Amino acid sequence: MRAAPRISILAAAFAALVGSAAAVHADELQMPASTSSTGSTPSRGMSMEKVEATFGAPSNREPAVGQPPITRWEYPAYVVYFENNIVLHTVVKS
Repeated sequence: MRAAPRISILAAAFAALVGSAAAVHADELQMPASTSSTGSTPSRGMSMEKVEATFGAPSNREPAVGQPPITRWEYPAYVVYFENNIVLHTVVKS
């Protein structure tokens, strides 16, 4: 007789787990594809020399700060961030 209560407790626990799994859900964030009205911009991994040869001299060069050194070059339509002398990010101005 003791086996029947154990089976019913296990069955109830299993049903609770299965029921709670069905209630779990997540939202999906959909964002439009980014488009750049500025045309091409420097891409990650480019060297400072390649950026300057391809896109010209920046309108402003901020000196390196921190360790590793992070340098910022400002162009009219975007800002390029370098780690050492390699492009880390390019941020398009709005």
